[in-house]
Amino acid sequence: MANFFKASPKKSPAKQALSLTINRLDPQGYGVAYHEKKPVFIEGALPNELVEVKVFEQKSKYSKAKLMRVINPSADRVDVKCKHYFQCGGCNLQHLKYQQQLAFKQENITQLFARQDLSDKLPWQSYLESDPWNYRRKARIGVQYNKRGEPIIGFRQRESNHLTKIMSCPVLVKEFTNIFSELNITLAKVSGKNAVGHVEVIAANENVVVIRQLVKLSAQDKQQWQDFANRNQWLVYFDDGKVVTALGDSKRLSYALTDSIDIEFSVNNFIQVNHIVNQKMVKQAIAWLALNEDDNVLDLFCGLGNFSLPIAQQVNSVVGIEGVDSMVAKAQENAEINNIKNCHFYQADLNSDWHQQPWAKQHYSKVLLDPARAGAYQALTQLITFKVKILLYISCDPVSLARDAKLLVENGYKIEKIALMDMFSQTKHAETMVMFSLYS
Repeated sequence: MANFFKASPKKSPAKQALSLTINRLDPQGYGVAYHEKKPVFIEGALPNELVEVKVFEQKSKYSKAKLMRVINPSADRVDVKCKHYFQCGGCNLQHLKYQQQLAFKQENITQLFARQDLSDKLPWQSYLESDPWNYRRKARIGVQYNKRGEPIIGFRQRESNHLTKIMSCPVLVKEFTNIFSELNITLAKVSGKNAVGHVEVIAANENVVVIRQLVKLSAQDKQQWQDFANRNQWLVYFDDGKVVTALGDSKRLSYALTDSIDIEFSVNNFIQVNHIVNQKMVKQAIAWLALNEDDNVLDLFCGLGNFSLPIAQQVNSVVGIEGVDSMVAKAQENAEINNIKNCHFYQADLNSDWHQQPWAKQHYSKVLLDPARAGAYQALTQLITFKVKILLYISCDPVSLARDAKLLVENGYKIEKIALMDMFSQTKHAETMVMFSLYS
């Protein structure tokens, strides 16, 4: 019987280890290398590192690989602080030096502006830096249940809807250092499986825990949560999906915005998660606007008055516009509490046609916008007809910011200043402040 030569089958890239040199970071913080002219995305790798990886996903135009070993580490690599870092999806830049995190975020913003032909000599100002750790005063903690009905408490795994069981989190404020152990104790005692959907924590003048309750509370369950509250001096609220109610007496919730202004809020109101950066941001906004007593300022997407109220202390008048009725009422209440009489708030959907609203027919010398991640494109298409000389844009999404900046520049505005604000240290997320001026 004749024997024919048969070549050994080659291992596919998905089954073999590869040694690759990292070229750059992509906007998500993944290291990017190239294998056979195709980009390979590797979470946890840094530029100029030689790494060993295993490909786990192949597409026609790219691959994803798991970092197995760093052969030659970058000088910018640091030891991670969180023991859950490589499973938890909350942070993705802990392995990168803090100053390099800031440079990475600023470069991402520059590249997005370049795609809109806006990156030529961007007038970057100093970073608004965060405390790298223990900065997050508000967070949502997930709760899932295994087949035995036992609770798993933590944050989503990377690229997954499943939770990583968390025992500690170094980006949460110290007031909630023991929140995970305390939740494990209490959830093991409450009756009813799948009783809790998630838990939200808020640190302010009072430290608050909001329980998303999925089943009716028994008297025994309420006592367990009361013990939980008493042990930690936390206020507990329950959210059944319709109303939020306090366990016991509710208390006034507030945070100090400046030396003379307190902002009151409800547990379901939006507040910035990084208190220190928020204070720095407000201070910088006031400085950049160069306010004077003759200014009439329009604050769009004003929320609870986070910018409106301190601005009002230095100008003739402020009008704040917000889409959520309850927050408009709370903002007006905050003006009254702080004895600020030249600031008025109105409800309007800023993504609809609002230019015929009475407040829109007033004259404004300066405008501030602080929209959600979707940006302010629809609002700006109307605002540009006002020909306001100075416009300050606070952004929590660089993609929508770059798009909106192009609209402003095409309609006669110039970028005077731009700064990165590090609201979410250890993550890829970037917030930005940009000041535009209208050509005369």
